[in-house]
Amino acid sequence: MSYSFLKESKLYIVYGGNKYRIYTTTAITFSQTFAEDSYQVKTLHDQSKMFEGSTITKANAANFEFGVPLTTEKDESIVITLLSDITAGQLKSFDMYVQTGSSTFKIENAVITNADFSFGTREQFLVSVSGQGTKLTRAGNESYNIPGNAQSESATRTPLAIYPVVTLDSLNMSSILTADVSISTEIAWTKYDNLHDSLSVTNSSNAMFPSTYTIGKRIASGAITQYQTDNNITQFDDFNTSSNLTLKAVETGKASSDSGFFQLQLNPVSYTARMQVGDTYTQSYDFTSTDNTAISTRITQYS
Repeated sequence: MSYSFLKESKLYIVYGGNKYRIYTTTAITFSQTFAEDSYQVKTLHDQSKMFEGSTITKANAANFEFGVPLTTEKDESIVITLLSDITAGQLKSFDMYVQTGSSTFKIENAVITNADFSFGTREQFLVSVSGQGTKLTRAGNESYNIPGNAQSESATRTPLAIYPVVTLDSLNMSSILTADVSISTEIAWTKYDNLHDSLSVTNSSNAMFPSTYTIGKRIASGAITQYQTDNNITQFDDFNTSSNLTLKAVETGKASSDSGFFQLQLNPVSYTARMQVGDTYTQSYDFTSTDNTAISTRITQYS
């Protein structure tokens, strides 16, 4: 008997006929649940008394989350590619495989619905993604041959320590503590259960699974926190509904004028500024993109 340990898991993405090994943090989760429908049932001895019966014929969408360090080799750039814009009303879909010491699990038709970037000062640059798929299955054991043309991997994967460089109109954006941005897409799965198909369901293998979805709103939002100093104290109580925002992740040790390892431009954004009182005074700028028609094209630098 062998046990499966999360730290031994390997993550693969299969997209466009190609297979990509993604080196993640230990933060990998995935699951799928089944929906239970209950109904009242009369008893034989007393028709006025009822108990709850139930049926299970359909599955909810599968969920997944994982965190990826963005390295200098950029072998994980496929994750950024999958954040691309909507095409024909759909996100880019892929198959996700997680291989453990005893099993290989597969999530079919997965889509990334949320990506969080953290521009922490002198911290490892990470993107945390989450999303949904249509079906979670055990594809095979630990020796299962994952399909797709294996893409070449770099000999090393070098995590990158960065610091944020922020430009927001003409505001003084020095003394930045943190900058975070989230790109999220709301999706709603199309109704997929019906009486005819439900009558043939006997177990999880032939249950009804979701297949299509519709896109709701898509948005990029986040927050920037800076120390309050005598150079920016007048900014603590402010707002704007049409500003230009540029966020750069610059490698630690390089000048702020560097083009940056990663750059995101959002134009226009609305923001509100608020002061936070603690051992040191800080102020936070909460921002939201007001034009989300081409979010992926706003990532103008990733090198």
